[in-house]
Amino acid sequence: MRRVILTIAGTIAGLVALLSFKSHVPSVPSASAATTGGTGGTSSAPSSASSSAAVPGEFPMGSLAANLAKDETAVTGQVANTVYGPVQIQLIFRSDKIIKVAVLRQPMNTIHDIQIGEFAFPKLIGETLTAQTAKIDAVSGASYTSAGYIQSLQSALDHA
Repeated sequence: MRRVILTIAGTIAGLVALLSFKSHVPSVPSASAATTGGTGGTSSAPSSASSSAAVPGEFPMGSLAANLAKDETAVTGQVANTVYGPVQIQLIFRSDKIIKVAVLRQPMNTIHDIQIGEFAFPKLIGETLTAQTAKIDAVSGASYTSAGYIQSLQSALDHA
């Protein structure tokens, strides 16, 4: 009988502690939509606003088409809809070689989506610049985001 009373009291105390716990809702930065005009047979696509200050290790967000040299061509890939949100990239070519990759759209519904993007996109971009094709490895822990990136990359390469 004594054990039953202790078990019930412990359960009630645990439930009270659990229900009184107050968690905070993380703020997610909102992406403002803008349209960018591409060159080289690309269509206009919405993009996230990018900051002017570059953070070391950060992947480029937003269109790169505004800062093109004469011998460079921007190609925007199609939007790849993933389980967690859309992924879209833009490639900058010089002499049929990929020299830059920008992420125009990425999943940003939760702070976890943003963290995955900050982790996965630099690796995917690095592999793209090395391989110069869409045959790159997906990033472990970011399978859906990697698949969306590769799909958008392949559509951009098809347009190039």
